Amino acid sequence: MLSTVEIDGVPHVTQEPDFCGEACVAMWANHLGKSYDQDDVFAATGLDPALGRGAYTPELVRAVQALGFRPPNVYTLVDEDHPQPALDRELAALHADLVRGVPSIVCMHYDDRPHTTEHFRLVLGYDSDRDEIVYQEPAEEDGSYRRMSRVLFEKLWQLPSSTPGKRVLVRIPLVSGKLAEPAHDTAAFSRAQYTQHVMALRDKLAAKGLRGLSIRIEAPFVVIGDAGDAKLARDASTVRWAADHLEADFFATHPRQILDVYLFHGDASYRHGVKVLVGEAPDTPYGFYSPDARALFMNISTGGGTLVHEIVHPYVEADFPGAPPWLNEGLGSLFEQSAEQGGHIVGLTNWRLAGLQHALARGDAPSFRALTSLDPTAFYDDDSGVHYAESRYLLYYLQQQGKLREFYRAARAAHAKDPTGYATLVATLGEHDMTAFRTRWEAFVAALKFP
Repeated sequence: MLSTVEIDGVPHVTQEPDFCGEACVAMWANHLGKSYDQDDVFAATGLDPALGRGAYTPELVRAVQALGFRPPNVYTLVDEDHPQPALDRELAALHADLVRGVPSIVCMHYDDRPHTTEHFRLVLGYDSDRDEIVYQEPAEEDGSYRRMSRVLFEKLWQLPSSTPGKRVLVRIPLVSGKLAEPAHDTAAFSRAQYTQHVMALRDKLAAKGLRGLSIRIEAPFVVIGDAGDAKLARDASTVRWAADHLEADFFATHPRQILDVYLFHGDASYRHGVKVLVGEAPDTPYGFYSPDARALFMNISTGGGTLVHEIVHPYVEADFPGAPPWLNEGLGSLFEQSAEQGGHIVGLTNWRLAGLQHALARGDAPSFRALTSLDPTAFYDDDSGVHYAESRYLLYYLQQQGKLREFYRAARAAHAKDPTGYATLVATLGEHDMTAFRTRWEAFVAALKFP
C-alpha cells in the first residue's frame, strides 16, 4: 500500500498557451532556486517557433536534459484490455520517486470528455487516506496543489499508442543532474514570443477562413505566404536580406512589436486577403504597411521592390520617431530598387527618375527647404509622385557621395532642434550656397539613366 507523501513549497506557474510542459519544468526549477521561466524552457526544446506550438514529450525531454535533469525512460506500454498491473507498477515507481524528493511530469488527457487534448501536469504527492494524486495544474491560475482521484488519474494517464493492443503511459521524473542556467534569449523577441505570436496568428487566420498558408520566422518579422513552403522560403529571403542590411547600416532600434508580412501571389489573392484581414480593399496594386494592423501586405508577384520599401517604414517608426515624411519615404523609395555593394545596401536608379527629370525641366519640383518642410498631409497630397521622387534622388545623391548613413544618424540625433532635417542636410552636404548646390544637383539628376 502506498503511503502519503508530498513535496511542499513548489511555486505555481500559470502556463502560456500550449506551454503546459514548459510551465511544469519552470515550477520545479524555481523550487530548486533556478531562474528558468517557461520561455527559457521552450527555447531549450529547440523547436522552430514557426510551428506555433509548445513541446510534445520528445521535445520536453530534450529540454529537461539540456537543463541538467536526467530522466530515465519516460514511456511505459500497458495492455489495452488489462492495464492495471502496469499501472500499479508505474504508480509505485512514481511514488518511490516522490519519497526521495523527485516529482514527475506526466502527460495525460486533460479530462475524461471524448477527444480531449493531451496535457502535462506536475505530480507532487499522493494522499493515501483519500487515495488522491496531488499535482500542479499549469492551465489555471489557481492550479496549485490540486487533487485528483487515483481512479481518474489512471484513466486519464493512458494515452493512445502506435503499438496494436497497447496504450502508453508518459512520465518524466525530474531527476536532477548538474543543473545548468539556460542561455537567456537576448534577441529583440524571444523564440517563445514568436511561438505565441504564431499560435494567435493561426487562430486569427482560421477564424477568417484563410487556411493553408505557410509561415516562416524572419526576425523581427513573421512571413506568411499562400504559394507553399518552398516559394515562401525564396520570397522570405528578400525579407531577411533587407532586414539584415538595413539594421547594419541604419537602424539601431528594432520594431517594437512582432510584425506580420503577408506575401500574396497574384492580384486576386492579394485583394481578397487584404479585404479579409483589414476590412477594406487595398488602394495600391503593389503593397503597403499598416501600423494599425501591425502588418505589411504585398502582391509579391509584382516583384520585391515594394516589399523592401515597406520594410523600411516600421524600422524608421521605431528608430526615428517623428521622422519627417520626406526622409521616411525617401529611404523607402531609395531601397525599392536596391542591391548590395561591399556588404552594404545601396539604392539604384529606378522608374521614379523620369518623372523627376520632367518635373525639374518644367520647374515644377519644390525647393529642398520646401520639400523638407512638408507635413505628412502636404507630402502625401501629391498625385504626381514628385515628392517621393525628389526625396529619393536627394538621398541617392547623399549615398553616392558616401554621406547617406552619416546624414541619417545626424538627422535622428538633431531631430528635436531640426525637425525637418533641412539644417542637418545643409551641414552634411557642407554647402554654404544651397541655390548653387541645387543647380549642381539638378544637373546630376539630369545625367542619370534608367534602365
